[in-house]
Amino acid sequence: MHIIIGESNAQQLRNKYTLLELDMIKHDPNKPAHPAYCVLEDIPITELPELDQFSELHQKLVENYRKRNWNYCEQALEHLMGRWGGSVNTFYAELSQRIDKYKEEDPGEDWDYTIHKY
Repeated sequence: MHIIIGESNAQQLRNKYTLLELDMIKHDPNKPAHPAYCVLEDIPITELPELDQFSELHQKLVENYRKRNWNYCEQALEHLMGRWGGSVNTFYAELSQRIDKYKEEDPGEDWDYTIHKY
């Protein structure tokens, strides 16, 4: 799995590869956040019939994470862990850890789901 940042980079690869949006990343406090995507190159052939179904579930996971719908996220993660030949498992594990933390301690009203890297 490779990670790319930015919608323009994603547009260049979208027709050739399967892309999954991961997080919004902000590198500069004075500039907007950009989406991070994983580029999947080697999807197991046994998963190809379910590619659209699991791509959609992944997208709904990201959407519900941003809405703080933790229960939906936990259920989606159960179905997604191990998919994509396991190449996205580190992201799913990280997201699960974040959700556990947010369930214990609400992230606050100013939480905007963006990862700040500055």
